[in-house]
Amino acid sequence: MKPFLVRPALKAPRSRLSLPGDKSIAHRAIIFASLASGTTVISNFPDNEDCLYTFKAFRKMGVRITIRLAGPNKYIKVYGRGRRFLRKPRGAVFVGNSGTTMRLMIGVLAGCDFMARLTAAKSLSARPMLRVSVPLRMMGAQIICRKAPSKKEEYPPVTIHGRNALLPITYRVPVASAQVKSAILLAALSAEGVTRLREPAATRDHTERMLRFFGAGVKTSGRVVSLKGPVALRSPGALYIPADISSASFFVVLAAIMPGSRISIAKVSLNPSRLGILRVLKRMGADIRIKKSNLKSAGFEPLGDITVRGGALRPVRVSANEVPSLIDEVPLLMVAACFARGVSVFKGVGELRVKETDRIHSVSANLKRMGADVRVINRGGLDTVVIRGGRPLKGCRIRSFGDHRTAMSMVIAALAASGRSVLDDPGCIDKSFPGFIPTLKKVLG
Repeated sequence: MKPFLVRPALKAPRSRLSLPGDKSIAHRAIIFASLASGTTVISNFPDNEDCLYTFKAFRKMGVRITIRLAGPNKYIKVYGRGRRFLRKPRGAVFVGNSGTTMRLMIGVLAGCDFMARLTAAKSLSARPMLRVSVPLRMMGAQIICRKAPSKKEEYPPVTIHGRNALLPITYRVPVASAQVKSAILLAALSAEGVTRLREPAATRDHTERMLRFFGAGVKTSGRVVSLKGPVALRSPGALYIPADISSASFFVVLAAIMPGSRISIAKVSLNPSRLGILRVLKRMGADIRIKKSNLKSAGFEPLGDITVRGGALRPVRVSANEVPSLIDEVPLLMVAACFARGVSVFKGVGELRVKETDRIHSVSANLKRMGADVRVINRGGLDTVVIRGGRPLKGCRIRSFGDHRTAMSMVIAALAASGRSVLDDPGCIDKSFPGFIPTLKKVLG
């Protein structure tokens, strides 16, 4: 795909939007509908690359799934027959660069009595898997990963020899990761007894909510999650996926950094574990208003409309404990901090180094090229980003580093900068938000 030219916005945007379904929820919807007995109609399904890899993985294991992504009514229909009816896939299952597909599928396959191999594209093949393979081996699955000679870590491809009856475990999760927690809970569906997990910090709880929606008795107490297996999931029949808060955040920040703007986004996921970016932006003085909705087929997840008006922002301090709830949105908050007069600090952001790319480097390098005052400090193994905002940004050649969130975050920065910018690789945006550029053009009029 040819480079994308970004011109500064000539006027403050004023628009009302409807956005595709939440990527994190969509992955889980396909997984649980495939593991459950009964037919599930999943509405507002997003057609991004990542979710389609999860879709293709279950089709390859014999699940009948029909799909309609043309037109305004986007949905898929999953004809679930239960976990024990999954069949061994012919050949390797390729998951692209979808870390959610890879890690959650390892959990699913740990409880299946056959061997399967998961392969990945270049970026995901360099992301750590030991955090998932260790607890699943404790549960009795045999997992073989690629090992790096110079590192005590494991990477894709991953071969899983699962078993129908796994062992329950009590496990302290070493990193705050919803993917790791979800992989273990998916395996726990096949365990004979109670599996208990303790997280170091609270992470998004889409998996727990959807487990309950599909009839599983998962329990939470503080940062401890428990599930008694084995569990036979039942389809709820219909499921609506709220708009993706991570996708909405690009337009929330665009409105927040441009005085005079007003952008409303309909039926957005209001899951408390995902609202970290709104809480931080409100601390920065952003005018954000929320109107909750009541849609029965989305009853497992709260949703509503978000309206943002632009104005002056103030600097903010983000603690390490907050980062897990806004891990995908830190790049955008770094952009917002450039437009707040004063010093903003983001502590404990090291997990951003093991995403699709090192997002600390990719975002800070681009912002520096635009004239921002950004410093990255590492003390005692803790990564901290410090941004002195208030300096005018100027257009430049933006490097995506092959990362969708870096690319979109920098496009938002470029719209509020002086002079033109050029994004080198807009194609990487299709990983999570194929309609980003058309939606942006609509907002800008």
